[in-house]
Amino acid sequence: MRFKLLSYGFLLAAGPALAARFYSDDPLDREPPPRDASKAVRRKISDYYDFFQQTFAAPGQQHPKGGPPIPAQAVNTLGEPMDGAWYTKRHYYRPMTVQELVDGPGNRNPPSTDGKWTVVKAKSEGVTPGFEFIDSQKRRYVLKFDPLEYPELATAPDVLVSKLFHALGYWVPDNYIVHFTRDQLVLGPDVELYDAKGKARKMTERDVTELLLRVPKAKDGRYRGGASLFLKGKPLGPYKYFGVRKDDPNDTVPHEHRRELRGLSVFCAWVAHDDSRSINSLDMLVSEGGLPPHIRHHLIDFGSTLGSASYGPNSPRSGFEYVFSWPPAIKQFFTLGLWVPDWAKAKYPPYRSVGKFESRRFDAEGWLAEYPNPSFTNRLPDDGFWAAKQVMAFTDEQIRAIVKTGQFSDPEAEKYVADTLIVRRDKIGKAFFARVLPIDRFRIEAGRLAFDDLGRRHGLTRSAGFRSDDEYAVAWSVFDNNTGARTAIPGASSLAVPESSAEYLACEIHAGEKQKAVTVYVRTADRRVVGVERGWQ
Repeated sequence: MRFKLLSYGFLLAAGPALAARFYSDDPLDREPPPRDASKAVRRKISDYYDFFQQTFAAPGQQHPKGGPPIPAQAVNTLGEPMDGAWYTKRHYYRPMTVQELVDGPGNRNPPSTDGKWTVVKAKSEGVTPGFEFIDSQKRRYVLKFDPLEYPELATAPDVLVSKLFHALGYWVPDNYIVHFTRDQLVLGPDVELYDAKGKARKMTERDVTELLLRVPKAKDGRYRGGASLFLKGKPLGPYKYFGVRKDDPNDTVPHEHRRELRGLSVFCAWVAHDDSRSINSLDMLVSEGGLPPHIRHHLIDFGSTLGSASYGPNSPRSGFEYVFSWPPAIKQFFTLGLWVPDWAKAKYPPYRSVGKFESRRFDAEGWLAEYPNPSFTNRLPDDGFWAAKQVMAFTDEQIRAIVKTGQFSDPEAEKYVADTLIVRRDKIGKAFFARVLPIDRFRIEAGRLAFDDLGRRHGLTRSAGFRSDDEYAVAWSVFDNNTGARTAIPGASSLAVPESSAEYLACEIHAGEKQKAVTVYVRTADRRVVGVERGWQ
C-alpha cells in the first residue's frame, strides 16, 4: 500500500519538495497499517510535574508569534482525522441509532452477578476509593464509587460521558452502573494495600468493609458503583498532549498538532471535563485484526465531568480560569480581594447528584481546563468547527437517551443535566460556526457540487449572522496538481461542475466574507471531492 506523508502527517504544512498535492487514492479514510510497537515500555507521568511543566514551561510547539499558524496535522486531504489508533469516525460521519449511542463502546459485558466478585487489587490512583475485581466469567473490572455525601455524582457522568466520547470518535472503556451487597465481594489471595505512608501490607476483609464505609449505601443495603471493563491489551501508561511517544514507531505527529486532540478541547468544554490531562488517558498495546502489536490511545476516567470533581462538586472556578493564572491573581491582589470574577456569579442546581454544571455563563470558546494543555491552546477556528459540527449532530432526543444511562434516581436531576448539555451544545454551534463558513459534506450530485449548510440545518443562520438566502459566491478554476497554480475558468460561477479536460478543478465558495472562503478540490476523472481548505475569521 502506498503511504504518503502528505496525507498522514503534514497535509497543509507540506513543503514544495512534495511534487503532487493529491494522489489517486485520496482522500484516505484510514491510517496506514501500523508498524510493530511491541518494544514500547510502560511509563508513568507525574501529575504534579505535568501541572508545573504545562503551567510555567509551555511545552510543545506553539503557533509562532506574528507568523502563520501551524495547521492541524494527522488529517487527510479533506482535513479529517483518519480511522486508526487515536480516533474513529462515528456519529457525525455515520449516524448512530439511539440504541447504538446508548450502547456506547459495548454495553454487552456488565459484571456477572451469578457468582462472587473477587477483589484482586485496591485502586491506588485517583481521588476516590475503589477496587479491581474479577467476576465469575473471569472478566476484570475497575470498581469506583461516589463520594459519601454525593451519591451518583461521579458514577453517573463516568458512564454517560464515556458514551458521548465514544460517539464522538474516541477509544474509551466500557463502563457500567452496578448495584451490589457486601457479600458480593470476596478478597483474593495476596492482595496488597498501601497505607498513608506508602508502605505495602496484605489487604484484609476488614479493609474491604472499611472502604465501603466511605461510600454511599442505599436503604436496601446495596452499594452503587461504576464498573469499568479492563481495556484490551497491555497497559503502557498515559500519553502526553505534546510531542510524540519515542518508543512508538507509529507516533510521528506531535500531539499538540493532532486535530482530534485540538478539537478535544471543544468536547471537553461541552461536558465540563476540566480534568482533561495526561493522567486521564491510557495507551494500550493491542494485537488484533492480523496487525502487528501497536498502541491504541484511550481516554479514561470521566467521573470528573458535568461539574463533578469525583470526590465532591467541582470548584465554581472550573472552566473559567486555570488553577493558577497571573491575570486573576493580580486583580485579586490589587483590589484586596474585592474583584468579583464572572464565574462567581454563576448559579448551580440544588441536586446532590449534579455538581457545578451550568449553561447560562458557559463560554464555549473561552472555556479552560484545570491548567494549560498544549493541544487545546493550539486549537484554530477550523479545529473548533471540526469539533462543533460533531457536537451539533446530537439531537435533543439522543442527548436525553444518553443521559438516562447515568441512572440518576431523581428524574429532575436527569432532566437538568440533559437540558444543560443541550444549551451548551447550541452555544458551541453558535460560537464555532460563526468563525467559518459552516458548510460541509461536499459531494457531486447530478453534475453539481453539493454540500450541507450546517448553520441553516441547525437553525443558527440568523442568530449567528449567517446569510439568510441561498446564494453563494462561486468561482471555479483549473488546479495544477504539481505546482499548485490555479487558472480561473471564465463564467464558471455556479455550483455546476464545469466541463474540463484538466485533472483537477478547484471551487472557491464564500458568502460575502472572503476570509471565510472554502476551497473544494474535485478530481475530474471520477468526479470526486478530494480536498477541502477552510479560511476563517
